[in-house]
Amino acid sequence: MSLVVTGATGHLGRHVIAALLDQGVPADQVVALGRDEERLAGLAALGVTTRQVDYADAEGLAAAFAGADRVLFISGSEVGQRLPQHQNVVDAARSAGVGLLAYTSIPHADTSGLALAVEHRATEEAILASGLPHTFLRNSWYLENYTDQLPTYAEHGTVLGAARDGRVSAATRADFAVAAAAALLLEQPKAVYELGGAGFSLEELATTVGEVLGKEVTYTDLPADELTAALVGAGLPEPFAATLADADLGLARGELYVEPTDLEELLGRPATSLEDALRAAL
Repeated sequence: MSLVVTGATGHLGRHVIAALLDQGVPADQVVALGRDEERLAGLAALGVTTRQVDYADAEGLAAAFAGADRVLFISGSEVGQRLPQHQNVVDAARSAGVGLLAYTSIPHADTSGLALAVEHRATEEAILASGLPHTFLRNSWYLENYTDQLPTYAEHGTVLGAARDGRVSAATRADFAVAAAAALLLEQPKAVYELGGAGFSLEELATTVGEVLGKEVTYTDLPADELTAALVGAGLPEPFAATLADADLGLARGELYVEPTDLEELLGRPATSLEDALRAAL
């Protein structure tokens, strides 16, 4: 069986390649697609087949998918450009007649009010329209979105947000990757997996960060425009800062919360906890 992983040179993609190999898939059955030649070389050293291709390269995608039984389609990173790029992937998969197209989406993509959900929802609709056998892996937030901020939390003693008491079902990239690999290998995966770990509020995040750091860390809830301004002041580009603030508003509405059932089903165990991820990050 030929398994193709798009976006394989990104953070999630590299974890997926490792997870497939860890789950016993022969390296010669794995095809890693990506743009970064240096990172592709690192994957080739694992014995997998690598092909340099961009989502904007429709012909390259068609060639890369030839003979593929199953494709893990990791969503692109260029917000605002993803829909035409994603359509290229869907068209190439349909032309190649792949047996399963698994797409990494966002929680509740069909109903979410998040700005980030718009392109995911349109991509899911394109996949449905293609008639391809599919599974939607609707990943919630990465725990790394928070663990990567540990130095900032430590310096300022606060977690900033606009999420009120909303809960987020974050999990590590590695856990989402293992789940994606497991779904790709199932004889008949479900059409939709709502994936996330045990939920927590940003106030609970602050408390856990404080326990791990051994100092008091509080949560400061701000209006979305003030959070955007604070993030811009910290050096983030304004559009990205606004997107993060919008995500917090979605978090407040419960749009990044899912039960951990689907993720645990694919992992065969509980997801990595917030505390364990924070301690590992230290």
